Amino acid sequence: MFQALPHISRRRALQGSAAALVVFGLLLWWLLPMGESSPSGRVTVSTGVRNAVYEHYGKLLKTAISRDMPDVDVELINSEGSQQNVERVATGKADFTIAAADAVEKYRLEGKPGADRLRGCARLYDDYVQLVVPRSSDVESAEDLRNLRVAVGQDRSGVRLIADRVLEAAGLDPAKDITPVAAGIDTMPELLKKDKIDAFFWSGGLPTDSVRELSEEMPVRLVKLGGLVNELHKQGGASRYYRAATMPADAYPSAQQGSAVPTLAVANLLVTTDRADPELTEGLTRSVIDSRDHIGAQVHAAQLVDLRTALYTDPLTLHEGARRYYRSVKP
Repeated sequence: MFQALPHISRRRALQGSAAALVVFGLLLWWLLPMGESSPSGRVTVSTGVRNAVYEHYGKLLKTAISRDMPDVDVELINSEGSQQNVERVATGKADFTIAAADAVEKYRLEGKPGADRLRGCARLYDDYVQLVVPRSSDVESAEDLRNLRVAVGQDRSGVRLIADRVLEAAGLDPAKDITPVAAGIDTMPELLKKDKIDAFFWSGGLPTDSVRELSEEMPVRLVKLGGLVNELHKQGGASRYYRAATMPADAYPSAQQGSAVPTLAVANLLVTTDRADPELTEGLTRSVIDSRDHIGAQVHAAQLVDLRTALYTDPLTLHEGARRYYRSVKP
């Protein structure tokens, strides 16, 4: 009997160790969120013209997403701007994008492919309409652009959409009363410097680096556009998304020389479709809000992203994943 005791002890010891391991495993399972899988996969984000705010914002957002959701691979693709961005997302060529509210509404009103599937994730920041001319120019209003060479943005850009409507509100036919030049912000400044255009329209966050750099290289100024709001609203449809706004005097100090400029503004939205995974969309929306200060340090306009207004994505309804995020942070 005495000799059998060690055998019994070893067996009991093994049984005790096994039981302890089971208990430890159950404790780990309870304490750690092993059942909650982190979003994974590949998403495509359509940004904008090279060297413009959409592209810069997209690059910084990609960094934030990679930090917050390391298993998500983000691909950025350049575009001509809002109109192409909306089309890409609606038709499944991209998963997320940034687009101005007027471009989104235009796509919806025209009933284009996938329009009914569009959803909003967040209201981001406002684009300001900027009409840039040489300081010596005689242009004092949009009406003065008659018979001039005017860069109006690329064909599928949000700039082109706004420029055409502003010209119409000023009583000009965009196709006949000016010489329209299809160029983006990546080439507009150089065209103005080389006297190949007389003016250019741009719609972007403040400040846009390309405009700021131009203002430091040659004498330019910004033309007042704020008085056209009522005429724009008379156009109906997507034009209702334009509002009067003021560019602060320090947006482009070299161009404004201490003067604020009345102009027009339109909200930018983070856009996806009902095809997007809710968990991934919730995480991406969280990254947008949480990274505001970090991104805003390099893209000034991003500082205006506000949790209190981000969920107002008119004309789009919120994506279910985005709605989950806003509910989770509701006080």
